[in-house]
This record gives sequence, C-alpha cells and structure tokens, in this order.
Amino acid sequence: MTDLTDVLDFVDANLERSLERLFELIRIPSISTEAQYGADCRRAAQWLADELGALDFASFVRDTAGHPMVVAHGPQASGPHVLFYGHYDVQPVDPLSLWTTPPFEPSLAPQPDGETFILGRGASDDKGQLLTFIEACRAFKAVTGSLPIRISMLFEGEEEAGSPSLSPFLEANADDLRADVILVCDTDMWDRHTPAITTMWRGFVSEEFTITAANRDLHSGMFGSAARNAVQLMGTVIGKLRYDDGSVAIPGFYDNVSELPASIKAQWDALPFDAERFLADVGLFVPAGESGRSVLEQIWARPTCEINGVWGGYTGDGFKTVIPAEAHAKLSFRLVAGQDPDHIRTSFRAFVQSLLPADCTATFRAYASAPAQTMPLDGALLGKARAALTEEWGVEAALAGTGGSIPILGEFKKRLGMDSLLVGFAHFDNRVHSPNEKYDLSSFHKGIRSWVRILAAFAE
Repeated sequence: MTDLTDVLDFVDANLERSLERLFELIRIPSISTEAQYGADCRRAAQWLADELGALDFASFVRDTAGHPMVVAHGPQASGPHVLFYGHYDVQPVDPLSLWTTPPFEPSLAPQPDGETFILGRGASDDKGQLLTFIEACRAFKAVTGSLPIRISMLFEGEEEAGSPSLSPFLEANADDLRADVILVCDTDMWDRHTPAITTMWRGFVSEEFTITAANRDLHSGMFGSAARNAVQLMGTVIGKLRYDDGSVAIPGFYDNVSELPASIKAQWDALPFDAERFLADVGLFVPAGESGRSVLEQIWARPTCEINGVWGGYTGDGFKTVIPAEAHAKLSFRLVAGQDPDHIRTSFRAFVQSLLPADCTATFRAYASAPAQTMPLDGALLGKARAALTEEWGVEAALAGTGGSIPILGEFKKRLGMDSLLVGFAHFDNRVHSPNEKYDLSSFHKGIRSWVRILAAFAE
C-alpha cells in the first residue's frame, strides 16, 4: 500500500523531531506521589492535550480529585474505534546520587553494540511508550491528512500512585470513553528482537494478619514450653501454606483453575526462554513452584501464594529472651482466570483460623485485590496486531503472559466493558522505577512504525 510506505518513510525521516518531543515531555518532572510536583503534573497533562489538539483531536484536560486526566477524540472514521491509554506521571527519582545523568535532563547514550539509550525518568515508563502511539498518529496526519480509524486517547496522572481517581472517572465518563478495544503500551517485548502482545495477566489479593497468643511478651525461662510462642505458631501456619510439591495447600484454592490450552503451551515451549538462566540471574537454580510445570507456566499461568514479610518478638541489638505475644505477616496471592479474589481471601482466613489453638487468635487486614484478565486469542484485532508486528520486526510476535497484575485493566473491563490489547516495546532491563531509567532508541523508532502498521491493519 503506497500510503503505508509513505507513512513509514515519514516516521523514519522525522525521528529526530519525534525524539525532541519526547525530550520535552521527559523534562517535565511529573512525579505524582509528591505534592510539590502537582503543578508539573498539570503541565504534563496540558502538554499532551496541546500536542493532540495540534493533530485535530478534540482534547481536554479534565480535573479529578487528584491529578488531571487527558481525554482526546479524533474525528469520526470507519472501522473499529480504539481507546489508547497511557500515563504521564512518573516515579520519584530517589536515590538521586545513583543517577549517572540528571533524571529530568534527557540525553542519548550510544552503546558498544550500536544501540542508543534514551536516558531519563519516564523515558520508558510511560512517556516514551505513549509517544510511540501519538507519533504514529502524527505521521498519518502529515502524510494522508487523516487518521485511518476512529481514535480516542486517555492519559492519567496517577498510575504510579495506584490510580485512585481512575475508577470514579471511568464511571462518570463511561459513555464518552467507551470504544471497541483499549490499546495499552506499557509492557515489554519478549526479547530485544521479538515483539510481544500480552494476552493474560494475573490478578492478586494482598493481606496482612496478626497472630496473638499471650496478653503480653513472656520470660522464656519462666514460661518456656508452657506458653504458646506467637512467632513459632506463625511459622507453623506459613509452613503449611504449601505442599512439598510447591502447590498451595489452602482448601479450594484451585477450584475453577483451568489447564493451559495445549496450543498456548506449545507456543510458550517454542519461545527462546532459558529457565536456568532466568533463575541463575538472581542467584538460584531450583524452581520452587508446582512440580512438573515449566517456569513460564509457573509465573504466567498458575496461581501462587508468597510471603512478603514476617516480624515479631525482639529484633533489636543484643538479646532479649522473650516469648513473643504477637507475630505479624504480609502475604500476597497472584491469581489466574477463574479465581475470585474475595473467595481466595475468605478461604485463606479460614485456613489460618483452622490451624490456631483454642487460646490463640488471628486478626486480618485486607489490602488491594483484583481479578485475573485474559484477552480472547481468536479476536480479529489481536490477529491483525500480531501480523502487523511480525511484518515490522521480521520475527513472529509472541503471545505472552505476565506474572504481574494490572489492576487498571480490570477497571476498564468493569466500568467500560472493554477488552484490552497490550502491545509494548520496553525491554526487561530498562530500569523502570530505578535510577538511570532508559528506553532503547530502536524501541522508540520501531514502536512508532509498529503502531503505524497496526492502525493500518485495523483499517483494512
């Protein structure tokens, strides 16, 4: 198609100007979690609205109880209507002393292998990623005078703070935001040469609980053996959460958990993934999950229970011979499709209670939860996106899972009834949320080209 070739040529010829715009956005220190950057968050929102307005989007900066949202709608067009989501806020930069370049003074760093890194806070998460989509729209407007399909955009300023304003905003503006699919560009490629579409992500339940035995800490000489030790009891409870084969021992935990489809398992088995190296990179070599399952299956498609922290008794300098009256723990569950977060939380609490002696008690504190999500693998738009990515990168795009959880996608499904299509161009080593965050220039460049191809494919 001549138009597609011309649009891709425009992307290539104007990469330097696209990079200048990314630098402009990175220079705005839009840290959402620190109050002193509130004006900068609004400035970033306005910058995006102005850029989209210049591309003939009807763009607005809309206030929330926190930082503003940016909402933009392109002209009516035939074909599917997509809503592109991203976030303009960034993580704090501490510790500043570990940065080799100023975090809000973006720069380019050529590498020995010929790659160039874009350095700066937000370069990858999520300013560089969201601009790949905007720059693809810019290329279509410049070459053809229009967008290939109906496009809307939603950018929030609190993703790094847990998105507290997103749910009420979606509920209040559902009719204005509803489209055929949500496009999200805040994920990774499979590897440096293989693009990926994330088709499943795990849900989660996070919980804190306290076991109480005696009404005060006791002298271990006077009460040892006769009185229950809360920390020892906590160890017993934690030790019974898993069987020896790595599976979770809570009754009913695997209810409604389905086996991975054979076609997906075969595709994952064919991916260039070195399980031994995956663990070796963190100093381990023995997989700890359910035996008989691959590491990818363990971290993408199976539920888990992990202890995040345990404390109790005396932990200061020196020694204090006490029998602790209380012990505390935080833990989290990663869930897969079919598991209900509320049911898992209730089952866990009942499991703990069943292990306690009659004279001991447990209290619980609920933190956040979200269900797992999956993208229908036979969707027409997913197939078109995969073919477009394969064409651009010259390698078949992977259909990947992620062991993490993306609560905002559950909100989109719940409030707008929409599935999400996750296409990202970040790399695993981009140091997001850490000092010296970077985004590969090739990811930025080919990310723009990829969205050009995807939007053109959606229009067919």
